[in-house]
Amino acid sequence: MNYFNYVDNKLWCEGVPVLEVAQAVGTPFYLYSHRTLKRHFEVFDSAFEDIPHIVCFSAKANSNAAILKIFINEGSGIDIVSGGELYRALEAGADPRKIVYSGVGKREEEIRYALESDILMFNVESSQELEVINTCAGRMNTVARISLRVNPDVDPMTHPHISTGMRENKFGIDIEKSLGEYRRAAKLDHIKVIGVDCHIGSQITQIAPFIDALDRLKKLISSLRNEGIGIRYLDLGGGLGITYDQETPPHPKAYAKAIMDSARDIDCTFIFEPGRVIVGNAGILVCEVLYTKNNADKRFVITDAGMNDLMRPSLYNSYHEVRPVELKERKDVLSDVVGPICESSDFFARGRVIPALERGDLMAVMSAGAYGFSMSSNYNSRPRVPEVLVRDEAFYVIRSRETRADLARGESIPDFMR
Repeated sequence: MNYFNYVDNKLWCEGVPVLEVAQAVGTPFYLYSHRTLKRHFEVFDSAFEDIPHIVCFSAKANSNAAILKIFINEGSGIDIVSGGELYRALEAGADPRKIVYSGVGKREEEIRYALESDILMFNVESSQELEVINTCAGRMNTVARISLRVNPDVDPMTHPHISTGMRENKFGIDIEKSLGEYRRAAKLDHIKVIGVDCHIGSQITQIAPFIDALDRLKKLISSLRNEGIGIRYLDLGGGLGITYDQETPPHPKAYAKAIMDSARDIDCTFIFEPGRVIVGNAGILVCEVLYTKNNADKRFVITDAGMNDLMRPSLYNSYHEVRPVELKERKDVLSDVVGPICESSDFFARGRVIPALERGDLMAVMSAGAYGFSMSSNYNSRPRVPEVLVRDEAFYVIRSRETRADLARGESIPDFMR
């Protein structure tokens, strides 16, 4: 459920007309619903209230400080994959002992930063990374708490670019080799093994892959405990999908029930890393139609937002519903909705029957709250767009629109060229 609805034929976010925000900040812009964000987190968190758990929101899905703060205020931890995300989390007030650090390519400087910050644990993704963390911790005269990210070789039945738990993926340590890696980790002087981690993919719309992975992890945890390696945390990652088009993903309560039914006897604190399921349908991208044109038998709707603002359709051929901000009497027309970027892959919809939008109309690209702004860029030297948060009848600019001067910040022309 989200709080984007039509009132008198105009699209509103909670108690604010989208048109009012557009008039104030211009287009394009991202717009988020505070009520939706808060509600989605509460639903997910409360689904696991019967077991010890920590929800660590996945910062990569949407790392705006105000968005992070909403979840932190609700008791959330943060799942990070870079030193930059650690900085964002700490600046937003996250409890370091609720921060878990994933990612296959942690730099030594980032590892030291995380150790100084006293995060809960590193999710270690390779043998060499384990050695580097141990060395860094030794130089700092401290101990690093870790889990190994185990690759269970489970097919998550999602887009191959967001599948992360199969043998051919770059993530994690093969489950067949993980027992040996745990034995090695347990002998290192500056490592403390406290958990097992797994993340099988993103936008998963079935429960079975999660349970398959969990069954394999349970056997591993049993083997580790039999060898005296204490496991206190089981991190099951994120990946629960949302409805973009016709998908029917399980409700968080159904997902939680299946997990709890399968794992009540594990005696661990569970860690979950939801991202998309919390923020995906809580945000939209609002843009203006600049032009329309017809080539042969195809109609193009050209907007002022492009693939640099929302990359998912170009990157994954992902579906996002497009809606007019104002409902009018219009024909439905087979159209391509495209942006101004000089790439043929710059589109939001292809070959789709939509209302006949015209020059000057505002359009909403729905379900854009996850991996929207966080994946945006300055390609074609386009300033990144503002982010706006609505709470009840008021709206707040939580990131200002970049200026053209911002595009060249940090650049310099050597004196010999002047």
